Amino acid sequence: MAYVAFIGLGNMGGPMAANLVKAGHSVSGFDLSEASLAAAAQTGVKTFATLTEAVSGAQTVITMLPKGEHVVAVWEKLAGLVPAGTLQIDCSTVDVESARRVHGIARAAGCPSLDAPVSGGTGGAAAGTLTFMAGGSPEAFADARPFLEVMGKKIVHCGADGAGQAAKICNNMILGISMIAVSEAFALGERLGLSHQALFDVASASSGQCWSLTSYCPVPGPVPSSPANNAYKPGFAVALMLKDLLLSQDVAEACGATTPLGAAAARLYEAFAKEGNGDRDFSAIIDMLRG
Repeated sequence: MAYVAFIGLGNMGGPMAANLVKAGHSVSGFDLSEASLAAAAQTGVKTFATLTEAVSGAQTVITMLPKGEHVVAVWEKLAGLVPAGTLQIDCSTVDVESARRVHGIARAAGCPSLDAPVSGGTGGAAAGTLTFMAGGSPEAFADARPFLEVMGKKIVHCGADGAGQAAKICNNMILGISMIAVSEAFALGERLGLSHQALFDVASASSGQCWSLTSYCPVPGPVPSSPANNAYKPGFAVALMLKDLLLSQDVAEACGATTPLGAAAARLYEAFAKEGNGDRDFSAIIDMLRG
């Protein structure tokens, strides 16, 4: 059993911390939201009113926060709160520059660190089937792996500092683009008189096959577990997809990469979010693409 502090107990962090408790770890938690603290306490997390109290005595600290600026601010505080040697893992999805910055903060404090963003949404967080994309030293990855394996099903060491965030950004750019492609195809099929099931049966067994189709089909029926069958309740919200697509475009511009489809996907999701759809599942973009 290890003593783990979990900072950020929202829709993703709360279930992840709960799985650590189920695995027998002693987990302390902190969040700015009283509702998140209350929900985490119901799963066995020992909640605290301050960051200082939550991390006191922890051997490992995990953060799951909305933005890079939040991660940097918390890790700067951790540098003065935890002793050298404390393992620090960030599971947030943030820009690569912020990820590398917090590695530097941890390194200066003598702490091993890992950026380990996740894929799999709230369902994967609850089920413990997330995919972790990790960046950092091989030693930090080895130390973090037992915790990641409790919360996830697929654990990949992607390389040095920031490599986990790089992999996450690239993966979600693929996801955003492919969901638009699948949604356009279904919208076109509707105009041509194709049933949803007929198009699914053909495309899922042909060259159009992809995760956005076979696991997350944007129309009701073919994939019963997809958000389309639950009024597009996320899942993975439009606002989060837009955040990741904008991160992909920021980093593409910074390194001189050409990503025209990524840029187009970002513009479409931005327009969809501005129509008041930020809290819907990202597959709901088919509504806009129907015209």
